[in-house]
Amino acid sequence: MRYYISDLHFYHRGIKEMDVRDFATVFEMHEYMIEKWNARVRKNDEVFILGDLSFGNGVETWEIMTKLNGKLTLIEGNHDGRFLDDKEFVDNFENVLSYDEKKDDGRRVILSHYPMPFYNHQFKRNNEDELKTYMLYGHVHNTFDEYLLNRMINEMKKLERESVGGGAETTPAQLINVFCVYSDYTPLTLDEWIELDKKRRAWINEEEAKKGGLLNYEDWKRMNAEMLIKAKEGWK
Repeated sequence: MRYYISDLHFYHRGIKEMDVRDFATVFEMHEYMIEKWNARVRKNDEVFILGDLSFGNGVETWEIMTKLNGKLTLIEGNHDGRFLDDKEFVDNFENVLSYDEKKDDGRRVILSHYPMPFYNHQFKRNNEDELKTYMLYGHVHNTFDEYLLNRMINEMKKLERESVGGGAETTPAQLINVFCVYSDYTPLTLDEWIELDKKRRAWINEEEAKKGGLLNYEDWKRMNAEMLIKAKEGWK
């Protein structure tokens, strides 16, 4: 199996406030994240980590990695130099890349720590005329930037443009934030992320409609706390 996840931030003591993670200590967070990971991932499974695995040094991060099941590929994030540049770090990744493209069960996935609204193969369709490319990203966690991205995605799907072959079309925007908190720290398959993303964005859009079509920063902060509950309940 192949799984995806981003922004675990092992050893980041300030992440509880940034993400509203509900752990008493960073070590309690570690224990929970490792347990959730290994409950899903087996020894020979592939896991693509879309950046910001750890705030620890080389030795600390290596010790975390020895406890995680699977064959790990890191799509490097803006904080991973903390351990990658440490001469004491023992690199047991399958690969460390800044960007990658993979095929996943007939679909193509674009893998980057940073969200790209205009990505490679964006307009490609399969024989059933279904869009076949997904852009997976991290970096923005559940900050207000993620809400701004959601608004942009909605506009891209709504506004028509002239297509290369003539006629009108909208711009595909199959962007999925594979932020670890959304999945309650469990690496998920592409299909699972697609389903979770649909539910999460539908909830955002519903909350936006209740506020007359626009959320403000305080609305989003309130929703952060609600999001933790929804993630633990599997977005039911």
